[in-house]
Amino acid sequence: MNYIKGNIRTTIFESNTGFFVGTFKIKETNDEQLQEKIGKVVTITGIILEPNVDDNYQLFGKYICNERYGYQFVIDSYEKIKPEGKDAVIDFLSSNLIKGCGKKTAIKIVEILGEKAIDLIKENKNNLMMVPNMSLIKADKIYQSIIDYSLVDDILINLKKLGFTINEATKIVKKYQDKTMIYVDENLYYFKEIVSFEKLDRIFKSIHDPYDDVRLLACTLEVMEYLSNKNGDVYYYKEELIDALKQQYKLFIDDEMFKNIINELIKKNLVVLIDDKYFLSKLDMMEREISRMLFDIANNPHKEFKNFDNKIKRLQEELDVCYNEEQKKAIFASLNNPITIISGGPGTGKTTIVNAITRLYIEYYKLSPIEASVNIALLAPTGRASKKLSLATNLKASTIHRYLKWNKETNDFQVNEYNKNHHKLIIVDEVSMVDTYLFYSLLCGINDDVKLILVGDTFQLPSVGAGLVLNDLVLSNQFSFISLETIYRQSSNSYIPYLAKEIKEKKLSDDYLLKKDDYNFLKCSNMKIKDMIKEIILRSIEKGINEDDVIILAPMYKGENGIDNLNQILQSIINPPTKDKLEVTYFDVIYRENDKVLQLVNNPDCNVYNGDIGHIKKIIFSKDNYSILIDFDGNEVIYQKEDLNSIKHAYAITIHKSQGSEFANVILPVCKNYYKMLYNKLIYTGVSRAKNSLVIVGDETSFLMAVNNDYAEKRKTDLLNKIKNKFNNIDS
Repeated sequence: MNYIKGNIRTTIFESNTGFFVGTFKIKETNDEQLQEKIGKVVTITGIILEPNVDDNYQLFGKYICNERYGYQFVIDSYEKIKPEGKDAVIDFLSSNLIKGCGKKTAIKIVEILGEKAIDLIKENKNNLMMVPNMSLIKADKIYQSIIDYSLVDDILINLKKLGFTINEATKIVKKYQDKTMIYVDENLYYFKEIVSFEKLDRIFKSIHDPYDDVRLLACTLEVMEYLSNKNGDVYYYKEELIDALKQQYKLFIDDEMFKNIINELIKKNLVVLIDDKYFLSKLDMMEREISRMLFDIANNPHKEFKNFDNKIKRLQEELDVCYNEEQKKAIFASLNNPITIISGGPGTGKTTIVNAITRLYIEYYKLSPIEASVNIALLAPTGRASKKLSLATNLKASTIHRYLKWNKETNDFQVNEYNKNHHKLIIVDEVSMVDTYLFYSLLCGINDDVKLILVGDTFQLPSVGAGLVLNDLVLSNQFSFISLETIYRQSSNSYIPYLAKEIKEKKLSDDYLLKKDDYNFLKCSNMKIKDMIKEIILRSIEKGINEDDVIILAPMYKGENGIDNLNQILQSIINPPTKDKLEVTYFDVIYRENDKVLQLVNNPDCNVYNGDIGHIKKIIFSKDNYSILIDFDGNEVIYQKEDLNSIKHAYAITIHKSQGSEFANVILPVCKNYYKMLYNKLIYTGVSRAKNSLVIVGDETSFLMAVNNDYAEKRKTDLLNKIKNKFNNIDS
């Protein structure tokens, strides 16, 4: 690996997690590209613990060109270089790092103790008393300075010996400082925020008994987290926890051991047991707080919205629309109730209603554009859904994470119960995607005197995270709820919204096999699906349809008709290799200029969020490395090689990832290969993503099986019960 040796000259930026940007004077390097930089200064970026200008470092990494910041040496790992030779030891002892030791004293120490002076002082402070005219006070200062200086290095060395990387070790020490080794001895699992649980568990087992109490407690908490992430559950039963401990961590726990583990976790306030239900304390707390905060909003005095009939009539004339009774009821309820829930499938006019609500609110309170932005917040879980809201209303909209100022490094929100936003009207779209944690965080960040309007589709796929928030709120019967059933045709021969409704009700008409203006079912075998999709894409391109307006939605990544394989095929058709297009290979995936890509994780620092789709605008090569510039609708973001695990090709994407988005033309393959994922809500969600046209490709039997399969298990949540108890003044 390439390295540079030298010392830090200046600090440009330093975060509280150890990320550092600064300048570095190179004294030595094995990188040919940097030979001409010896004796000169370069910019460095990466993790360094307590960077100090008096220390000498050996930095390992790569010298690359960043599109935005120019050439930088990106640090993979580093070592402090111990002073070697009499002159280096004298320089070290007389530096600002060591208190009570000037140049003359340093020379005397090295004359008496030699080149190993630092190690000898660390071993025994009294070795300093061999130096002429050395006082006890001065010796103590010198000794303590060396110990303090060496402590961090010693901890880093110990962590590296255990198996942590230098970056992991640096982050651990940055967070836990001098308590680091105490946690290593007492409970390695404290480091879970920094290092994966699986790695911590491997390290723990290498130095402790697998049935050590510390491991039993940590693994039990971890399987509860695992079950919440896998199934969306908020509580669990004893049998499934015991089984998960066996499956995940090879721990065979009997009833007595389990009881002891749970009792200890309850004592530590990490687990709550209610009847025979086991909750992680934080999830139980979130559900209780959601119930309380909703109760406070619902019982806060609100102004009545007067003269509604005249105002809605005037708005209809102005917009040249005619709202049906359901829609009027939804608009009226939203303006007159503290909390309103609006649910409806595709084509029922949810977006139209949101536009009406915001227009009437602005008119009623006579808000200027600036006042409207201060008083109204339009939110959604994904970037694409928030953009749709903004286009529908001509008002600014944002993701919930951005609204709450999510901090990626600390994984918490800067807008919270101690630092609230003060909007008076808050509309949240695609609420079916919002989990317990995000909904709790949103309620923490807003005031009680708010009109909260929750818009979604109760029949769509539930949130990825734990909870079933939208459904539980609806079933509680404590809030104004309007279900939109009337579908508006795009043409006399349109079918997409009707098909979605038929799937939802499991009452397919014969029309699902008939070609419509916006719909077609193309029957073919599993083996022919890929060829059929290819043909549809080629015909679409011939007709002048922009390939960006066509998306393939499938349930799985792997397999012949899986997303990974479909993306390869579609890339070769839509964006084939040419001499003027640069490309790179990341593991087994080729990324090429002009490729369509999907963002997989939230990155608020760059204003890109899970589900956003962009295009690779440029690939920038530097010596032994590269970076990729991706354009997300005008927002250009640089991705380094190590960031590419946060994107995938987006010619085909999962139905789960499509939630919160709407696509002009959708191709939906359905085949027996997907049998594990063929269930009603999944197919409904895929169908309801299509705006202008939908083509289902595959076999009729698989489609019918999906429509009639209620595979999705009911999630175990307690929010419904807690809301009812709170609103009925029952302690829960």
